[in-house]
Amino acid sequence: MILAGDIGGTKTNLALYEYKEGVLKLLAEHQFVSKNYATFSQVLEEFVEICGVNKVSSICLGIAGPIINGVCQTTNLPWHIETQALIEQFQTPKVKLLNDLEATAYGMLYLKEEEFVSLNPNAKSVEANRAVIAAGTGLGEAMLFFDGKEYHPIGSEGGHCDFAPQNSLEDELLLWLRKRHKGHVSVERIISGVGISTIYEFLLERDFADEPDVMLNLSESYDKNAMISECALKEGDALCVESMRIFAEIYGAEAGNLALKSLSLGGVYIGGGIAPKILAFLQDGIFLNAFISKGRFKDMLEKVELKVSLNPQTALLGAVHFAKDKLMNS
Repeated sequence: MILAGDIGGTKTNLALYEYKEGVLKLLAEHQFVSKNYATFSQVLEEFVEICGVNKVSSICLGIAGPIINGVCQTTNLPWHIETQALIEQFQTPKVKLLNDLEATAYGMLYLKEEEFVSLNPNAKSVEANRAVIAAGTGLGEAMLFFDGKEYHPIGSEGGHCDFAPQNSLEDELLLWLRKRHKGHVSVERIISGVGISTIYEFLLERDFADEPDVMLNLSESYDKNAMISECALKEGDALCVESMRIFAEIYGAEAGNLALKSLSLGGVYIGGGIAPKILAFLQDGIFLNAFISKGRFKDMLEKVELKVSLNPQTALLGAVHFAKDKLMNS
């Protein structure tokens, strides 16, 4: 049996699979609210109790944080997860911790064509490196290195790289954010769930437009970022629409940066929970134009596939398939 997991700042998904005669079968799956647990061990103990299983043949977890020497200190949680502890607990040497975007990248290889929405009508399919960028609680970035025969996921912490403005309005946004964050402004500050309301607040202070009544009367328990996108999509509110336009533009520009850094001519996947909810803003050309606007490399990027993943369990799929492909036969 395989224990697979997708561990994020908002939620943690764990699943148990059986792999027999080339077929994966889901035996159990459970979702946990991450902030409700002080440690990952508590989550794992509860899952084992639910499933009634404490013996597995291999384990692969995708975790939102850097994996260093088999150890992860999660970025947006106070969790410390170690490969060796899992080896000892489950009595199996076949344990692998992946960055959550590594798992997501690997999972993209197993999605069906109907689970994607294409953003580039001029794309050409080629066998080459691919990349994944995913905005959610934070911003994740990863690569799929193509060795000529198969793909290998490579994690990164690219979401914490510097935000690079593309125009005078974004220059102002950067200066405004520097005051908030004492100097360094990562692109994750903007391209993430909280980034939507950050852009909104910047425009509000700049007197771009009046704040809509629904935002003025918003309950503290309601997701402000979700309401901004909802007001933009359903009500066409000027302040919310401009917030989403800027968000899509910066998202596209960073996706183009990732494509150049990894030479991902095989395509760039857009994952995470935000993209499927704001497809209208990603499909109207703003995202694509920002993606390809890279000077002398515009012609090259115009042919790169851009696909939004609609499957919210891509990271979990990546974890179980990595265990199946890389650990079971090792």
